[in-house]
Amino acid sequence: MDERQDAEELRAPSPVDERASWLRRRVQHAAVHPFAMAQRSFNAAVLRVLDAFSQRVDVAERRAEAAERRAAELEERVLRLERRPASPAPETVAPQPRAAALPDYFAFESRLRGSTHDVRDRQRPYVERLRDHAPVLDLGCGRGELLALLREAGIEARGADANADMVAFARAEGLEVEQATAHDALAAREDASLGAVTAIQLLEHLPPPDLVALLDLAHAKLRPGGLLVVETIDPSTPAALRNYFADLTHAQPLVPETLELLVRGAGFRETETIHLNDSLDYAIVAVA
Repeated sequence: MDERQDAEELRAPSPVDERASWLRRRVQHAAVHPFAMAQRSFNAAVLRVLDAFSQRVDVAERRAEAAERRAAELEERVLRLERRPASPAPETVAPQPRAAALPDYFAFESRLRGSTHDVRDRQRPYVERLRDHAPVLDLGCGRGELLALLREAGIEARGADANADMVAFARAEGLEVEQATAHDALAAREDASLGAVTAIQLLEHLPPPDLVALLDLAHAKLRPGGLLVVETIDPSTPAALRNYFADLTHAQPLVPETLELLVRGAGFRETETIHLNDSLDYAIVAVA
């Protein structure tokens, strides 16, 4: 029972002793009732004031949280500008037409996905799954959140991203990241040379033929027993669909059953589906 409910249940003591005689009860009621009503009116007025104050506090807290998020986002965008090389690389090397649909995808993703701190917290559960599966290749590594976590855990890992700003940001963190498409980064590796391939919030950006080809490549480059970890938006709920359609570079949503069939079709022998972030996202972990 919360404090608001406790307050609502407070009442002035009954002015009438129900065990007294009828006449005595009438006298008690006439004498005390005006004071009891005044007390109840006062209590109600106090509660209205407290409700109004509580609403203002809630509004202030939401504004403070929004301002804090905005400040963190702007700080990352300024840091991104500082880290751009003097001779900038192509904005993106992704072949999909939608990849360059937004003039500043770094800023766009910072707003939609949150700060590097928030993303690291969401990706932290993957670290233990990857601990015995080095080396790891993180495709579409973005700002390098997962790579930073793996480095802290002492797990060998490299990354690849098509976006030049993402690559520059991650490299300035001391992470080994190349600007390349996911396909090119995988194709450059020797067969059976990787312990794990990760693709967090990447597959929904790929048209179906590219998606199938990427899964086939991942299976070829993983050693027997290696892990594939892919995370994407779960379009089963309206809230998740909102997140999907918010990004104009997405190619198509992937329901878990479809993605699992594609993963198994690429040759992976074991799959596990994990629902994340209040079922807005899901991950498939597969064994080569």
